[in-house]
Amino acid sequence: MLAHKNISVTVADARFAKPLDTKLVDQLYKNHRALITIEEGSGLGFGAIVLQHLNDSGLMDKSICRVRTMRLPDEFQDQDKPEKQYDQAGLNAAQIAQRIVTLAA
Repeated sequence: MLAHKNISVTVADARFAKPLDTKLVDQLYKNHRALITIEEGSGLGFGAIVLQHLNDSGLMDKSICRVRTMRLPDEFQDQDKPEKQYDQAGLNAAQIAQRIVTLAA
């Protein structure tokens, strides 16, 4: 979806939120125009930990990279197939790609 728009991406599997791999986060932040965290939590999870690290380390002061978090909404979702829940939450592949396109602009 992104290749035909000449947008290349790096996918980094953080594996777990804690302890945060700060070296990896710093490297990604310093070497990319945008950083997006994606998680199945509803907030105050991995994305929040990344934002806290970037803030506490002073990296966000440099404004070298746009940072966004994508996560499930903090609301009740009816039980359904995961694909439908991801669609409703804005976490399907097309929605993630669109967020990347927006940030890359």
